[in-house]
Amino acid sequence: MIQWLRSLLFLAFGFLSVIVYAVVVMLMFWAPKSWLHALVVHYCNLALWAGDFFCGMKVVVEGQENIPEEPSVIMIKHTTALETYGHVPFFPTTAWVVKRELTWAPIFGWAIGLVLEPIAIKRSARSNAVKQVIRQGKKKLANGVWVTIFPEGTRMPPGETRKYGVSGAALAQEANVMIVPVAHNAGDFWPRLVFTKRPGLVRFCIGPPISAQGRTPRETNLVVQEWIENKMLEISSTYQEQQKTE
Repeated sequence: MIQWLRSLLFLAFGFLSVIVYAVVVMLMFWAPKSWLHALVVHYCNLALWAGDFFCGMKVVVEGQENIPEEPSVIMIKHTTALETYGHVPFFPTTAWVVKRELTWAPIFGWAIGLVLEPIAIKRSARSNAVKQVIRQGKKKLANGVWVTIFPEGTRMPPGETRKYGVSGAALAQEANVMIVPVAHNAGDFWPRLVFTKRPGLVRFCIGPPISAQGRTPRETNLVVQEWIENKMLEISSTYQEQQKTE
């Protein structure tokens, strides 16, 4: 019951704080992009603090030495909402690849569109969506902005994965940049479709950069997915328990 109440407070705090920050961001539309990005990073750090303060989810980052100096494509395991904002403070300025409906959400979505300037795609467009990611992603990378992709496309239950979309690997190949894989065990403490968050150590693990050259995007995806899933098995208790039952 106590953890449920803590989770409720975390949710309420998160809702109120994101609205406040989103309004401030929109009022500061005139400000330099560096200021707006700093505000986003501040919010993400606040959200990480709140997860620890209210629910006991303490985040640590491993492998920061693997982050290249050149703009790259980030591919992150997708199990919760935590990783969508949790990686932002630890990487240079980045733009998400998101479904375009997200940017239509009042206040929050408008702020995302204004500050993060994401690559907002129509998922059902498929091949056109891939072309859009490549076209817009190359421009962002050329301007020093990293591109963040959740290649599974949707939040996966802990211990599961699915075929990766090709847009991230195709973008890395076309732009001749590296892919940085990221695994984490946030799903052990913030399970998909479960309200109560559990306390624990959330490990964000940044892997060695992976080249997209010399292979097809689908082949590159297999390399990236293998690293992420192997790391998940190493750090996630849910993965480990699932393996025991198989």
